[in-house]
Amino acid sequence: MKIIVPMAGRGSRLRPHTLMVPKPLVSVAGQPIVNRLVKDIAGVVKEKIDEVAFILGDPAFFGEDVIENLTELAEGLGAKASIYRQDQPLGTGHAIMCAKDSLSGPAVIAYADTLIQADFDLDPTADSVIWVKKVEHPEAYGVVQLNENKEIIELVEKPSNFVSDLAVIGIYYFKEVSQLKSELQYVLDNNIIHGGEYQINDGIKGMMAKGKVFKTGQVEQWMDCGNKKVTVETNQQVLKNEAKKGKQRIPDSAIIENSVIIKPCFIGEDVKLTNVVLGPYASIGNGTVIKDSVIKNSIIQHSTSLKNAILKDSMIGSNVNYDGLARDLSLGDYTNING
Repeated sequence: MKIIVPMAGRGSRLRPHTLMVPKPLVSVAGQPIVNRLVKDIAGVVKEKIDEVAFILGDPAFFGEDVIENLTELAEGLGAKASIYRQDQPLGTGHAIMCAKDSLSGPAVIAYADTLIQADFDLDPTADSVIWVKKVEHPEAYGVVQLNENKEIIELVEKPSNFVSDLAVIGIYYFKEVSQLKSELQYVLDNNIIHGGEYQINDGIKGMMAKGKVFKTGQVEQWMDCGNKKVTVETNQQVLKNEAKKGKQRIPDSAIIENSVIIKPCFIGEDVKLTNVVLGPYASIGNGTVIKDSVIKNSIIQHSTSLKNAILKDSMIGSNVNYDGLARDLSLGDYTNING
């Protein structure tokens, strides 16, 4: 089994947190988004992962440090890491075809801006599975249309009239991914473009036209990391999930002085808290120092210094120096504020 991860986008909706760090490497509850995604998939597919292929963007942004992180992630699963580049933002179908040398055999394709809890029992009668989530406002999503046999017969982007309430979340399984490769090659060769880009949906529709059977997979939770608000909400949900599994702990290297921790929280290595009320739902990255502050429902990245802060529903980047008062902040890396 292979996992294919397109992650070449710059994550503009999550700025300023993605000005210096690619969105898939922004940490949620102590781990980069892409690490959580790949590990979660590997943990539920019930097959050995042989290869993880990552499609990256501009080398100036997705540099050697990113490649090192991703290689370590794949090898930690006992898999080979393959690195590809998408040099132009030409859409989801184009991104997948940048990894065409890895498009053979069974594969999961997963976009690196979402986290899930899902059942990955694969229907043996299906050539492909598309994971979906029931949503209240399907007109805001791409949705699937099903026939009487519960097979997917159409993909409809942001329907103006009701088609279904099952939204596509960006995770796909292909029993033989080379079939998708063949259809996407046709899309590229014939310049089939929608919204100015080559889309994975056109490759999927080509497979459907040839009689391939597509089924749905249901997710228990679909957690988005598209912007600051939903990323903070996702951090909260991940902390809840991990607390239920008993995974949370305070590392021995953390120094906690005259402070109260209201669980669930994540506290990284070498964190120092002095006169702090922390939590619930706060994630604090490695090496961060916080003094005389109240922090809840927030993400603070690594190597940051906070004093005299009252933070809620906030995201603070790495290497930030902040001294002041606030209630809802979004500060990028290397910010300095003294109030």
